[in-house]
Amino acid sequence: QVQLVESGGGLVQAGGSLRLSCEASGRTVNYVMGWFRQAPGKERDSVAAVTWVGLTYYAESVKGRFTISRDNAKNTVYLQMNNLKPEDTAVYYCARRFRGGRTWSDAADFDSWGQGTQVTVSS
Repeated sequence: QVQLVESGGGLVQAGGSLRLSCEASGRTVNYVMGWFRQAPGKERDSVAAVTWVGLTYYAESVKGRFTISRDNAKNTVYLQMNNLKPEDTAVYYCARRFRGGRTWSDAADFDSWGQGTQVTVSS
């Protein structure tokens, strides 16, 4: 099991930047870690994911603007968000994928979740 705690959310104007952090307490070795987001009235959608060795996946909507990374020594995953848009407004969740998970982006393949951090982008 792993406990995940997100931080770094807040209010930002369109075009601005935020960096989210996800600190893990527990095992993340050899696990894919991901970021998801959920806007009001919407389903939870994948944002990005990263493997233990740094291979990455990005949703098309954030490619070129967001960067996922991890510091394995600190057991921490980051999401650098640049050129934020109002449509990025959502609660952002950090998650750990099942060892046998098959996808980058299906929330059902992730077994541990943080409580989320709110990101609000104003126009």
